[in-house]
This record gives sequence, C-alpha cells and structure tokens, in this order.
Amino acid sequence: MKNFLCISFLSLLFLSGKAQEKLAFSTIPDTTIPARVTMLTGATVVLYGSGLAALNAAWYRDYPRSAFHFFNDMDEWKQMDKLGHVFSAYFIGKYSRELWRWSGLPRRQQIWIGGLSGFAYQSVVEVLDGYSSEWGFSWGDMAANAAGSALLISQELAWNEQRIQIKFSTHPGRYEGAELRDKTNQLFGTRFLERVLKDYNAQTYWLSVNLRSFAKNSGIPLWLNVSLGYGADNLYGGNANWWHGPDGHLFDYRSTPRIRQFYLSPDIDFTKIPTKKKGVKVIFQLLNMLKFPAPTLELTSQGKLRLHPVYF
Repeated sequence: MKNFLCISFLSLLFLSGKAQEKLAFSTIPDTTIPARVTMLTGATVVLYGSGLAALNAAWYRDYPRSAFHFFNDMDEWKQMDKLGHVFSAYFIGKYSRELWRWSGLPRRQQIWIGGLSGFAYQSVVEVLDGYSSEWGFSWGDMAANAAGSALLISQELAWNEQRIQIKFSTHPGRYEGAELRDKTNQLFGTRFLERVLKDYNAQTYWLSVNLRSFAKNSGIPLWLNVSLGYGADNLYGGNANWWHGPDGHLFDYRSTPRIRQFYLSPDIDFTKIPTKKKGVKVIFQLLNMLKFPAPTLELTSQGKLRLHPVYF
C-alpha cells in the first residue's frame, strides 16, 4: 500500500489551490497552447520525481537492497493489495487526465497521456521494489496497475466520461487479545493514517456504476450509483494465520478462517451534482474517491448474508 499513500498525496497536490481549480476544470481550448503543455509536463516531472524521492527516503531507506529480482505475491492478502494498485493507478490517471484537458492537446492525446500517468508512476515504484530484498518486482502488481489505467482510458475513449468508477472505504479494525493486537500493530502500524492505508481487514474497494449514464432518458437521479464492493477479513499475514515470535513461540490462528466479503450498496456520484463553483467541483472530485456510507448487503465466502444499516 505504499503506492497508495504516494498517489493519494500526489492527487491532493494536483487538485489543491486556486490554480488547480482553473487547470482541472477549465473549458478545453480549441488549439494547442505550447506554454500550457510545457507547464504541465514540467509540473508532472517535478511532482513525480519528488514523490519518488520521498518514497525512497521514507520507505526503502530502512530496508536492505539486493540485485533486481522478481516476486510472486498473487496469493497474498486475498488480493486486497492488488485492488490497491488498481485504485491508485485509476485515480492518479483520472486527476492527471483532468489537468491535461487544459493543455489544448487533441482529446485522444489528453486521454492517453493523463490515463497512463498512474501506470507509469506505479511501474517505477515496482522497479524500486525489484531492488529491495524485502519485496521484488511483481507481475501481479503490474497487471493491477494496467487494469486501473485501462478502466480509465477505455471509458474516456468510449464515452468521454467515467460511468464506472473505483472507490475506497475503510473502518477501524477490531482485534481481540494482546497477541493479535501486537501482530496487527506490526503489520498495519499504530497510527490512524497507517491503519487506513495498510489494514486490509478494514478496507473495501468498490466498482461504482452511475445508472443514469446507461439510461439517459430515464428519471433516475443523475447522482445515483450502485456499487459492488470487495473486502477481506481475518488476515493476520500475507498467506496464513500463524507465525513465530522472536523467541520461536508459535502463534497459531489457523482455526480463524480467512474470508472474502462481497457487497452491494447504493452510492453517490458527487461529480454529477450540479454546481457552478469550481472550488466545490474540486471537493466533489476528491469526495468521489470514497464510497458514500449507505445501507449495504454483505455476502461472505462462507455463505453468510448480512444487512448493514450503514456501511463504510
């Protein structure tokens, strides 16, 4: 989830301040303006470069380096980490595409340049992983990065809008007993932001579909979405629920099933709420990263069905 942290940070940088309000939501010019293209290119290089430098200092510095190598992590964390890659590539591409609307480049160039930004950034991070002895270059991560960018680009090319968006939600994880609390503190951190970004048991990823976009002449509210969510629970390690302590003692939680969770819930597309204020549009774009709390139906991989009055 380190990529999720950096991309969320970059996304906020992209959309902050008065200047970004003008960039992201201006009317597309009729002709290319070279100065704008140069400005956006330079800003992108600076932001990506500084983001990668910060990541290298904050994440990789404390771990030993190694020769470049590959690592197959497709079976870990019930694929929750892969959905984090999809989400990150999608949203950095989405915000970048909004900025490139301002450039004056032809529409398809805007889409490809902006849409591939997330994939490009995540690919560099994956190469850094390849030189870390703690991880490795993961083709599964690269496939997830490509999927996030592909979802964005394909919709822009086909519909010039995002009818199907990826969203995120999380809630505080609850762990009973000192052993589990110690283990999850090691895995997911102790600070609030760490937990939000790392606790796979608390996260849900959503495909949020705007109904009116597929039924233009219906009376369905413009902002109404329906969301399909995926999460997991009882994950106390990447592959298994047992581990050895520093003294060799075995902590065995294999009797606790590692489960998948599937959700169905209504949602709100904030970008479909009419407003003429550019600052409000920026806020709505940021809010659209998150699933709106709402009544939710949950089905687990064990066949248990549950209705949540409100779920986030």
